[in-house]
Formats: sequence, structure tokens, C-alpha cells
Amino acid sequence: MLRKLIAFVSVAAFVPLSYAEMEEVVVTAQKREQTLQDVPVAVSVVTSSTIDKAQINDILDLQTVVPSLRVTQLQTSGNTNFLIRGFGNGANNAGIEPSVGVFVDGVYRSRSAAALTDLPNLERIEVLRGPQSTLFGKNASAGVINVVTSAADPSGMDGASGSAALTLGRDSEVIIRGDVTVPLSGSVGFGLSGYSNTRDGYFANLANGSEINERDRSGLRGELTYYPSDSLSFRLIADVDQIDEKCCGVANLLNGPTGAAVLLVGGNLVPNSPFAYGQHLDFDPTNDIDNRGFSLQIDYDVSDSMQLTSITGSRAMDRFENADVDFTSAALITQNTGETDIESFTQEVRLSGQADSGLNWLLGFFYFDEEVTQITDLDYGPAFRPYADILSGGGVSATEAAVGLPGGTFFAAGQGVRETGKQDDQTLSIFAQADWEISDRAVVTIGVNYTDVEKDISVSQINTDVFSGMDLVLVGFGGAFAALTGLPPTPENIAAVPAAAQAASILSTTECSAAAPPPACNQLLALRPLQFLPPFQAFPNVVEPGTSNDTKTTWTARIAYDATDAVNIYASASTGFKATSWNLSRDSRPTAGALAGIEAAGLAVTNITAGTRLAGPEESRVYEFGIKGFWSRNYINVAIFSQEIDGFQSNIFTGAAFTLANAGRQSTTGIEVDAMWLATDALELKFSGIFLNPEYDSFRESAVGDISGQTPASIHETSISIAGTYYFDLGGISGFARADYLYEDEIQVVDNVPKSVASREVGLLNASLSFSWNDRFELMLWGRNLTDDEFLQSAFPSVAQAGSMSGYPNQPRTYGLTLRTSF
Repeated sequence: MLRKLIAFVSVAAFVPLSYAEMEEVVVTAQKREQTLQDVPVAVSVVTSSTIDKAQINDILDLQTVVPSLRVTQLQTSGNTNFLIRGFGNGANNAGIEPSVGVFVDGVYRSRSAAALTDLPNLERIEVLRGPQSTLFGKNASAGVINVVTSAADPSGMDGASGSAALTLGRDSEVIIRGDVTVPLSGSVGFGLSGYSNTRDGYFANLANGSEINERDRSGLRGELTYYPSDSLSFRLIADVDQIDEKCCGVANLLNGPTGAAVLLVGGNLVPNSPFAYGQHLDFDPTNDIDNRGFSLQIDYDVSDSMQLTSITGSRAMDRFENADVDFTSAALITQNTGETDIESFTQEVRLSGQADSGLNWLLGFFYFDEEVTQITDLDYGPAFRPYADILSGGGVSATEAAVGLPGGTFFAAGQGVRETGKQDDQTLSIFAQADWEISDRAVVTIGVNYTDVEKDISVSQINTDVFSGMDLVLVGFGGAFAALTGLPPTPENIAAVPAAAQAASILSTTECSAAAPPPACNQLLALRPLQFLPPFQAFPNVVEPGTSNDTKTTWTARIAYDATDAVNIYASASTGFKATSWNLSRDSRPTAGALAGIEAAGLAVTNITAGTRLAGPEESRVYEFGIKGFWSRNYINVAIFSQEIDGFQSNIFTGAAFTLANAGRQSTTGIEVDAMWLATDALELKFSGIFLNPEYDSFRESAVGDISGQTPASIHETSISIAGTYYFDLGGISGFARADYLYEDEIQVVDNVPKSVASREVGLLNASLSFSWNDRFELMLWGRNLTDDEFLQSAFPSVAQAGSMSGYPNQPRTYGLTLRTSF
């Protein structure tokens, strides 16, 4: 199939289908204005026109028209993953930056929660596929989402202009958007835009009747532009936005053996129902996110052939979340809060120029300074003690009695952990790129980037979980020694009876089994799975300095050739880089080597185990061949590529902890197609698709063991988007009818949940019908997911419920009416 498709698009790229005029799209994918067809980079562009017609409200909706992009909503409003060509990460941990870089008007947004705002006053969104480190620098090893808004340019304006839109939709959805641009003088412009987006929830908390998975977002953005001369311009932007929602609903996919214990302690759940869109929770989730920032862009024409650009940005994000993470109405957990504060400063300076010899060049400097503080708090509820006692067959109570502790000491309500993690990140990138026209039709491009990333990290914990702090081996030793000798296990008695002490030591580390039945074993070791919150080894310490310093030089090499006036072909090779990511959560554990040093220094806390404190850098490579053809009524772009990431930073939830680990190598080969055809003057047809062959070339230490040679979960091998728009004119009323359909083939959702439990196949149909009159009013009827397709966005082993599986269902059908006006 892949060979046939390659042959088809290779021929089609050189054959114009018809003749007429079609407007070309201008992009800034290479930090300068070029038409989409002239830029020899795999990039998809979603214009403001498409965004309006398809009722795309935020970045999450983009994936329906850009198959190479996938956006996954996880357990909170701010935990969202962006993936391009199947590569991406970054959610669930403030220490892990995404592999897909998001830029808004040239300013880097370091976390997905800072990029989820609605999209007012947009000009276009560019999705650049593959590593883009030589021009974007910071953490763009898998790709870039480049958001460009319309500038408040006063030139040619007679007065104020703007637009307003009101949307009413299902579940009491109300979206209000507006923008206005005012020329304060011939050289000064002012722009203001804002939005409010509210909707009732589509997922029910059956325990109290409330609705979650709601939408409550608002934002305000202002800008001031100043053009003191033809060669100098300033653009100052300030924005604030807020998310205050109850998200996200979780379904029980598989009710394991712990489900009976949940019922016995007074809880309830909807078992084995991925799309019931309801669950029993003993409290509603909380999601509060506040973003704010400003940027200043200065453009100066140093000469007719040299331009200077400076972009300064400062941003802050405050985020508070709380969730009932057992996702039942049993009072197992009273709170699981996360409070994250992130402040960042960015400075980019670019100098570009053109030479008479056909050389276009660019030199750049990028600086990034970020401070992250994350505080998490998890406390047991009153039902956890009886729940643990049921799971252990009374072992919790028996252990209390055996060690002489009062009943109710273990898992008492209010016991838990509180972590404080901090990270300081300073990044410096120096980059350059040159395009040399070696002939009238051929251009050679060479780009290079040097990046230095220095991070300082600290994590500490307050732990009041008595049971998780028990050394079950030591307790078992004492019991075995007493049983063998009839003496209490005091240091004096142990020294006096060395043979019994040696025998007790062997018994205390032997887990009971058919081969080693009681009493010749330590029965307490069977309770280890209930030690959910073991003591934490704080760092920095004398062994772990809590610092990382990564440097890397990445490069791009490309040749582009105009085969005809309408067809461009290119071949490229490029590399990308993402620095070390640190685990700022309670699951952060010293590596095996560090643990040996900690134990040798006598600093080890009780029950310490080796794990992943960090994941080393990602290094990506891509080889690509592309064809771009543009004619009067159609275009077709094709990219054939081989892409791989060494040390891919995998972060996966195992039911009690997150495992952050480097995959040895993850790779994919594939082909992307993006085409448009004006079949008639009234009918526009679009096709986009990506066809992948992903593989874990090497991943020996994943959360589920050695999965080398296996197909990575969550990556669709086939993703296709088809869209058609028909324009009509009914006297004084004009309009369009539009439909788009996204198909993604069936896959396993995550690596550690079986495909039989959590698979995903997507078939999303969206449509809109619009009527416009008087050149300023529009009424549009729209619907998204009209077929009410059901699929899982992600899945995971249920929290503290061994054998159970949970998942996040997608949003069901929604529809509404939008009224727009402009002036």
C-alpha cells in the first residue's frame, strides 16, 4: 500500500489538475516570510479561515485537520500531551518539558498548560514536523507548533475595525469572542481581544450529582504597535488567561479483584464501562490555571539587505489541582493536590540578510531562564485503613498487634506525603542558517545550533505514612529470632546467639511460598505492595548534586530544486536535541549507582529502592525527501521520512508511581500527504494523511520490561483527514457547507494496558453550514463528532487497585450555532 501511495503522489505532484487562481499561504517556518509551497520543510498550516469554518476552539481541536499532530487530554485540564509523527511527551510532571515546542508570536511556552488558551484574533497556526532545533532551539526535538496572531497594524486604516462572535451550543455552551483594532495615529496601533468559553460537563459524578469535564476559560490580550519609520517597528503584547474547571472524568475499563474491597468499605464504582460518562467520586476535581505574560518584538532594517529582530518575553503560570485519584466513591484519598508555579524569561535576537550572490543568511541568539516550584500533597482517607486490611486478609491489623502498636496506627486518616520540588533552568542557544542559491533553480541550506542547558534541582518530602516506613525485613527478623530462641531480639541476645541470628536473617528475607511455607519465611513481605508511599531520599545530597549540564550541537542540511515553475523537490537531513528531564515527583528515586553510594555513606532512608531520578537527553535524527507542487487550482505536498530518537524520555504511570526512563531508540518511517483541489469554482477538497511504521528499536528497561522490537502504543499507523467545502450564493446571502472526517486506525492506547482492555480507533465527523450577508454578518450551524464516535484518549492501571484498569473517554457529540459580525 505504501509503495502504491508513493508512486501515486510522485506522479500526481507533476500533473496539474486544472487551471485558475488559488491564493498562496505565507508562513514563517524558517523565521522569514515564504509561501508554503516555497519553504522546503514539512509544515501544515491552519489559517484563521479554516479555524472559523471548522469551529476549532483551541489547540486540542487542531488534530482533526492536521493528522500528523495528536493532542491528548489526561487527568487534569493542564496535563496535555502534544505529539508529532508519534513523538512527544511532557505531561504529569513539571520537570519534564515537551518534545514538541509551542511558540506564540515567537515566545516559547515551556509547558502545555500555558498553551491551551482559546484562539482569538489568529492569523494562522503552523505545525512543523520533525526536529527544528537549528531555528527554534529550545526543546523542538519532535516538532514545533507555531501560533501567529494578527498584528494591530495602523497603516491603511481609516478607523477602528474588529469582530465579535457569540456561540451557543450543547451542554449550555456559551463562547464569546471579540477583538478591536484602533489606529491611535498613522504610526501607532492598539489592539484588544478577549474571550469567555463556558460549558456544562459531559461526565457525571454519580455520587453527588455534579457534572465534570466542563469548560470555564477566559482571557484578555492587548497589544500596542509603533512604526516610527519604514525601517523600525515595535510590537508590545500583554495577555492574561484563566482556566477554572472540574476535569477530568475517568472510566473503569476493567474491574479487578480490588473492586469488591471498594464496595465493602462503602464505596461504589461503575465497573467495566469505558463510555458510561459517569463515575462515583467522593469529591469533585479542581483545576485552576492562571497564565500571564508580555512580549516585546522589535524589527529594524539595518540596511536594504539586513534586518534585526529582537523578541523579549516574560511569562508566569500558577496552577492548582486536586483529584480523587482512586476514582471511586470510597474515601480512600482525602486529597491529592498539586501546586505548580512557573516563571520564565526568554530573549531572542536574530540578524538576517541577503547578498547579491544569492545567499540568504540568519544568525541568532536565544536565552531562556525558568524557575519551577511544585508542591504535591496526598493524604489517606478514613476508608483506606479498612480497605488495606481487607486486601491483606487482616494482615495490617495483625502486624500492628505483632509489633505492639495501638490499633489504627497504620493508614490512619490524614497520614500521607508532601513533596516540594524546585528546578532552575538556564538555556543558551546560538544558531545560524544559510540558504545559497547555487543556480536559478537550486538552493542549498546549511543550519547549525549550539545549545547549553544547565539545571539545578531539589526535591524534599514530609512523610507521615507509618506503614510505608516499616522495615518489614527488620520486623520479620525480630519475629523469627524470638520464635527460634524464645528471647526478645535485643542487641545483647542477638550477639549471644549468633546461630539463631543467622537463621533469623535468612528467614526474614524469604517470602512465603509453596516452596517456603510458614514459619520458615517472612509472612510480612506479602504486605510490601501496600507500602504505597515509602520514605523519600531527598536531594541534593552528598552523592547526588541535583544538577545537570547538557551541551549539544545540532544541524540541518538540505538541497531544494525547482523541477518546474510549479514543482519543488527537496532532500534534507537534520538533528534535534532535548536536554535532561528531571523527575520532580514522589516517584523520583536514585539510580542504582547513586543508591550504592548513599548506602555506603550511611544516609539511606528506610525502604529505599533504585529508580529514575532523571532521564538523559533525547537526540533525534530525520532524513526526509519531499515534493511540493502548486498550480492554479490545486496543490500537493508529500514528505517521505525516516525519523528516530535516541534516549526518548518515556514517562508512564504504573498504578502507584510514574516511571521516567530513556528508551534506547524509538524510530518510525513514514509518508505524509497534504493536498488541496478546487474541483469547481464552488467546491474545495482537501486531503491530509500520515502513514507510519513505528518501532521501539531498543527499550530494555521500560515500565513493562524489555519491549525492544515492539510497536509503541498510542501511535496510529494510519491517520487521514478529508475535508470538503462548498460555497454558494443565494441572492444577497452567501455561504458554505463544510465537512471534515478524521480516521485513525486501531491501536493499543498505552504500553502497560493490554490492547484487549484499551484500544483506540477514531472516526470523527465534523460539519458546518454558514450564511453571510451585508459583508459583515455570519450565522453558522456547526457540529463536532457528529457520529458520536467513542474512543479512549489514554489509559492506566488504576491507582492502588491492582488488576483494575482505568481510562479517559473522549468528548461525545457537540453542536451549536455561531453568530459573527465584523466592522
